Amino acid sequence: MKLSKILSVIMLVLGLSACNKPIGELVGSSTFGPAKDVEPYGMVFMRKGSFLMGANEQSAIFFQSDNNVMVTVHAFWMDETEITNNEYRQFVHWVRDSIAYMLLIDEEGADSEYALQSKNEQDEENVRINWDKKIPWGKRLVSDDPVSEALSPMFYDGGYGSLKTNILRYEYSWSNMEEAIKAENRFDVSRGCYPKGAAVRVDSFWVEEDIIHSTTVTRPLREPKDLLTNAIICVYPDTTVWGRDFEYSYNDPLLSGYFSMPGYSDYPVVGVTWEQAHAFCHWRTNLLRTRGKQIAHQYRLPTEAEWEYAARGGRRAAMYPWGDKYARDTEGCFLANFKPYRGSYHDDTGTATLPVGKFKPNDFGLYDMAGNVAEWTASSYSSIANTHVHDLNPEFPYVARTDDPDVLKRKVVKGGSWKDISYYLQCGVRTYEYQNEARSYIGFRCVRSVIGE
Repeated sequence: MKLSKILSVIMLVLGLSACNKPIGELVGSSTFGPAKDVEPYGMVFMRKGSFLMGANEQSAIFFQSDNNVMVTVHAFWMDETEITNNEYRQFVHWVRDSIAYMLLIDEEGADSEYALQSKNEQDEENVRINWDKKIPWGKRLVSDDPVSEALSPMFYDGGYGSLKTNILRYEYSWSNMEEAIKAENRFDVSRGCYPKGAAVRVDSFWVEEDIIHSTTVTRPLREPKDLLTNAIICVYPDTTVWGRDFEYSYNDPLLSGYFSMPGYSDYPVVGVTWEQAHAFCHWRTNLLRTRGKQIAHQYRLPTEAEWEYAARGGRRAAMYPWGDKYARDTEGCFLANFKPYRGSYHDDTGTATLPVGKFKPNDFGLYDMAGNVAEWTASSYSSIANTHVHDLNPEFPYVARTDDPDVLKRKVVKGGSWKDISYYLQCGVRTYEYQNEARSYIGFRCVRSVIGE
């Protein structure tokens, strides 16, 4: 009797369970929950749409191919302003602090209070930084103090001088999908391996005598990790651009204080190469992930098409981000920071760069998509790229290697800057700069793809 009651209870439980969860049916993996995309701070949502890509008006001085084509882009998030000095400074300080923490840990040993103790005894070599423990920078100037001795390699004059900015290096790696999608590298599913002779061409970086060296290597492709490309990038902006870009022009105050002085915190960062901007995007992604935030897609530089679509603000054929073909509003005020007339930089209220968000945003809510500073994109430059790219999410990608000729290291620059005439402010006009060059008139902003759009 008792046995039959027990069996009845078991059958009832099983029946109830079957009602709640189909047994033996295809219900999907329980490993992942519903996809949730974190709304990025300081970013604006760009809905998917179509637009006429290419210059609206041709230059009488510089030839611009007028290969206008209707294209479509997926939805994405975009920074509402250019990356500021203060925002980029967070990146620089993170790199600086990382170096300081590791020096302090090396000084104190494995039991250092600046390190998180690993629960796995076999993982002692992979030291994790205890970011909650503040660095006692004040002790740096105290002679014979262990902190002062540990941090002395970071500063001139035995630890008492200024910071050595050349040691602020960010090391990271990413998977080179450009190599992965090559036909000769296609993974053979039937055999469970890559084709015989499959190889990847990637850069290799190393530091020797405090100098970054790099070379391009070709290695066999046997497993996915072989696609990884590493890089070591000095992150501090090149402040000398204010003097180097303009001969016979006194810009020393900007040269000495533009990045370091608090008064310029809300100004767009300049003196940053494309390579530094790329490293910043990688760091920004990892920063969010290390803080326990779920993130579906990484931060990156916008493609040329994404940037141009965002600049037009939903107007398919807009000449300027504000939609009109004139650079003034109805009251005669200029709508962007650029060079209105020869030598009359101040007529638009600015002489060089201005704080971000000084002018009205476009219809998407984006600021300074014309003027202030021109902006890096992810796209490689070709004068005839529009005739070759696809009409869905068009992109002309190429990851230039160290050993490549300079012509392959050109990246598309969009938006015009404070030093440019109004022609270069047009949404469809494109110029270029070499990826390893920094300028006083080029900055950047980040984007992030959207799930399901």
